[in-house]
Amino acid sequence: MGLVGHARAGVGFAKMLLYRLLPKDQIPWALLDGFHDRTVFQTEAWLRFIAETQTASPVVVEIRESGGVIGYFTGLVFRRYGIPILGSSFPGWTTPYIGFNLVPGYPRRRLLDGIAEFAFDELGCWHVEISDRYLDPEDAAGTRFEAGFHESFETSLSRSEDEILASMDYARRRYVRRASKTGLIIEQATDEGFADDYYDQLREVFAKQRLPPTYAIERVRALVRIMAPTGHVLLLRARDSADGRCIATGIYPGMNRIAEFWGNASYRSGLNLHPNEALVWHAMKYWRDRGVTVFDWGGGGEYKRKYGPVERPIVWLRRSRYKVLSGMREVARGLFEIQQRARYRVLHGFSSPPAD
Repeated sequence: MGLVGHARAGVGFAKMLLYRLLPKDQIPWALLDGFHDRTVFQTEAWLRFIAETQTASPVVVEIRESGGVIGYFTGLVFRRYGIPILGSSFPGWTTPYIGFNLVPGYPRRRLLDGIAEFAFDELGCWHVEISDRYLDPEDAAGTRFEAGFHESFETSLSRSEDEILASMDYARRRYVRRASKTGLIIEQATDEGFADDYYDQLREVFAKQRLPPTYAIERVRALVRIMAPTGHVLLLRARDSADGRCIATGIYPGMNRIAEFWGNASYRSGLNLHPNEALVWHAMKYWRDRGVTVFDWGGGGEYKRKYGPVERPIVWLRRSRYKVLSGMREVARGLFEIQQRARYRVLHGFSSPPAD
């Protein structure tokens, strides 16, 4: 595939944006990882994780303006119900955003329609979805994208430990400070058996809501196998010092200035030791010591407010080549939720759907 142009109006002239799909053997991964806005979800390893678990093909698009490279766009092409889609990211990938890496100060909104046209004309896609951590709510204005938003939170790690603790509610501070005194041991994991511990605890967490986990154990195994060697994910176990039993686990990817909360899981029998609070606090300190300044909570949830984060809306953009696909997407999402409920009934013997 060659260069594809997209005109952008300027003051008294028009600048041409050029988009080029990079061959896989020409993707400059080390250069990309050095971008100021690079996150762990854009790395070669994380894209491999998505590709394996979602049967998708990673793509990196080089973007030029006035002869110079202004940045790159990363996503994956896959099929859903036979429809070719470019996702960056996509619901169900347990990846909250991917998106662009751009030179400082370049507005993302200028590139959105051009990426969609490139996906339609050059990649053969019928639908595009983009979630980029640095997109603002107003960025969709003036584009042909439909915008949605979901709630997320973040905690600043650029403060002192005392300041971070002070932003939490009283109970969280108390649980964190008492963790070592109540017989709780936090250890970093590297073994493949970690995925089995995490998923067994995750099953119990979802069972309290009469629901199955939203993904299979193979996804956690793939994440551990692919990401652990990179140093861009922290895997933690919490053990009861009385018997050495693993009672909780946590997964926290991170890179450059941002660390992510991917998931915590725990057994109900060990909650009296408050392992989840201890795991999160350990992860915050671990990434803070490595220069990370933001702990991203990876989505909403009332329990996260207890840690004193600030709210941050995540923009989710979607555009279809054919209008009928927009409605089909919502139908497909509803069918997925019905399938999840049916799966739970099969596994646990319920004769009717569990309550919402």
